[in-house]
Amino acid sequence: MMMDSLIDWFGQAQTGLFEAVVQPVMFHAGLGNFLEDGFNATGWLLVGLIQLAVMVAVFGPLQRLRPAEPLRDRAAVRTDIFYTLLHRLGLVRVALFFMVDPLFDELFGHLRVAGWQTFHLDELWPGITDQPWVSLALYLVVFDFVGYWVHRAQHQSELWWRLHSLHHSQRQMTMWTDNRNHLLDDLLGDCILVVVSQLIGIAPGQFVAVVAITQLSENFQHANLRCWFGRWGERLWVSPRFHRMHHAIGIGHEFTGRSGRPVLGGCNFGVLLPWWDMLFGTANFELRYEPTGVRDQVEPGPQGLRDYGQGFVAQQWLGLKRLFGRA
Repeated sequence: MMMDSLIDWFGQAQTGLFEAVVQPVMFHAGLGNFLEDGFNATGWLLVGLIQLAVMVAVFGPLQRLRPAEPLRDRAAVRTDIFYTLLHRLGLVRVALFFMVDPLFDELFGHLRVAGWQTFHLDELWPGITDQPWVSLALYLVVFDFVGYWVHRAQHQSELWWRLHSLHHSQRQMTMWTDNRNHLLDDLLGDCILVVVSQLIGIAPGQFVAVVAITQLSENFQHANLRCWFGRWGERLWVSPRFHRMHHAIGIGHEFTGRSGRPVLGGCNFGVLLPWWDMLFGTANFELRYEPTGVRDQVEPGPQGLRDYGQGFVAQQWLGLKRLFGRA
């Protein structure tokens, strides 16, 4: 009953927001032919607004109450806020809709014409589809497993790390840091999630719920918060302490090889669940709160200290230059 009530409330709120705000804007912009897509986009916008409200009302006060470190670089935090608004208010998703979604629609359309049938993972166990909370939990675990390996690939692939290192370049980590990513990094990850969602047949509403829960948990994990979940809790859900170790300079995203030089790798890749880190030997449960950032920001290499940029445009441009070995 609770799940049904939440679905009904969300549907009413989505309809109200669409009719009051989004639909008039679309008509004014001459986008009347995309009203159905606009209604779906309104759902993502509503999720983003709810997430922002939780961040400001809950995570923000917690950061001020028990910070892991003093807040020194407010300009860097403002840049992260811009990234978060860009994602949570749906601007990135709108760009993906026009640039990428048509390609996926055509691809999966051809597959269905060729006889590929939609597979639904939750139908493998009789009765699960009648238990929405159980079904949602199943998909959360599956997507988290995929997320763990995507995250490891971001760190262990030299090319992908050149993009993903932007995320780790924030030395003043806060609840806004999760969305500090290169747009190409986001695009690669989102494409993988779209393919997986099609392969396992998750319903659109459940996919929105999985993404919303994951994003909000990641905001909490990045918070400037001296918080851990205790001996057992740390092994059930990723805490700010657990994830901060992943961002720690010289610890979380590299290790020292036989030559004594840093090698890509690291620890604590779990997105929601630390289970995969425990299973595959990448967990670090030390109760420490280390400085965050990338080693080449503080230890000069052959070219000196690496510059990751101070604002959105500079960070995106330098990320492209790193990708092609120019920075």
